[in-house]
Formats: sequence, structure tokens, C-alpha cells
Amino acid sequence: MDLTLLRTFVMVHRAGSFTRAAALLGLSQPAVTSQIRTLERQLGRPLFLRRARGVTPTTIGDELAHRAAPHLDALVEIAESELDEESGVRTLHLAGPPEFTSMRALPALTPLVAQGLAMRSSFFTGAEEALEGLAAGHHDLAIATARPRGGLLAATALCDEEHVLVAAPRWAGRLGPGALRHKGPVVLEQLPVVEVHESLPLVSRYWAAVFESRPALAGTVIVPDLRAVLECTAAGGGLAVLPRYLCERALERGEVVALLDPPVPPLRTYFLAVRTGTLALPHIARAHEWLLRAAADW
Repeated sequence: MDLTLLRTFVMVHRAGSFTRAAALLGLSQPAVTSQIRTLERQLGRPLFLRRARGVTPTTIGDELAHRAAPHLDALVEIAESELDEESGVRTLHLAGPPEFTSMRALPALTPLVAQGLAMRSSFFTGAEEALEGLAAGHHDLAIATARPRGGLLAATALCDEEHVLVAAPRWAGRLGPGALRHKGPVVLEQLPVVEVHESLPLVSRYWAAVFESRPALAGTVIVPDLRAVLECTAAGGGLAVLPRYLCERALERGEVVALLDPPVPPLRTYFLAVRTGTLALPHIARAHEWLLRAAADW
């Protein structure tokens, strides 16, 4: 049996869609459809049931996937092992948000370098792009703020990220003591805003969680990196919503102050995603376990 047909079949089974499998394989949808039909003719059985949205495997399709997928994954492992033996190290490709990956994930994984692991990282501000790259095989692990759907990827909750409303001390002084407690979010409209995007994703999420409203604010300083947002905020650029892990030291040093201490702070969950079946590869499994252990202290 042609391994190319099996590879395409397994990708369709994991993706749950001819269209998505074609994109991940770098093929046209007609090519994927043709390969699946060829395999079905060879087996004399239908492997998928076509639905309005994607496909559902038949009983035979499920059985074939469960039998074939581990062997195909093992072949990938053999190919990667032969490549890595030339350099003597295994390479892990990690994708995730630039700030969290830089300040949390990569430092946590660095001790594995002494155990023969090399690392390559890619930064994505959006979860969808990172997860698509993982599904396509460009990355081994991906950290994302959304749980992937379907059977192609598996995800584990990694940690929760607390968001804090901060500003430079001089802006807090202008608001006056107790201003937020008595006047609510209206008083914050006096301040400029530092954010990562014009849509104010972090500020909007904070307002929805804490004030149950939409912010009547506009971005004054827009910069697509939370570390730069922190620096601009500390320099007096305005208010910002930042992850506590990122601004903790600035808070301790008094460079920024928390404008509010809500009883239930807004949280955002990070997920550690992997392609189904690839935790059988030792270097991916080791990095996956290492990150989960490290995240217990984050």
C-alpha cells in the first residue's frame, strides 16, 4: 500500500476535514479527495462519511487510523533521529506568544540543553497561527491562549495568567485616593492608554471582567509587544493591562502601581498543545513534561 495515501488518510482523520488536511499537507483539496478515493477503492470500503462540515470516519476508517497512525509516526521518528544523529542533538521547535515564551517557557526548557536538546522558537501573537503551524508540522509544541478543536491536536492547560491594571505613579496620583472605588471606570477615561492593538484586547477583556462594560477609551500608544507596553507605561505613557508575571518587578520597584485590586482578578489560560501521537517522541515528551512541571510554580 502506498505510504503517501496512508499519510493523507491519517491527516484527514486527524483534521476531520479534506480542506484542512489539504492545507496542512500543502496539497489541493481535489488531490486529497483523489487520494482518499484511491485508498477506498483499494480497500473496497468507505473510510469517511461526508458531512456538511468536514468528514466523519467510518468504523473501518477509525480502525485503519488507529493501526496505521502509530507506524507512520514511528517512521517520522526514525527520519528525525537520523537527521539529529548527524549533529548529536535533538531539536525541539516551540511556538508561542513572544513575551510568555521568552520569559517563561524558554528559560524553563534551557536546562534540557545539557541533556542534548537544541531549541528553535517561533513567536505568534495569535493562537490560531501558532496552532496551524503545529498542525502542519512546523512546530513540535505550541503555547496558545485557545484550546485547539478536533482530533489533530491535543492540549493541556498549562497555567493561568493574572492581568493587572497599572499606570505610572504620577497618573495614580492624579486620580486621587479612592477615586476608582467611588467613581468606577469613568475616572479612568482621564488617562491615555498603552496597548498592543488598536482594538484594545487586554483593556477590553479587563473591563468586561471587572466592570462588566466596554471601555470608553482609545489607544494613545500602540506597540505590539507587552514588554514595550510595560516600558511605555512606566515612562508615563498612560494606563495598561499587563500580565502580573511581566510587571511584578516593576510593581515591586514602584515603577508602576496597580490602580485596582479586584476581588477576582481577570485570568487568561495558556494551553500547551501537541500533535496527536508525537508525545511518543522522547524529546517532545521530555519538553512537554518539563513545561508542565515548571508551570506549577508560575
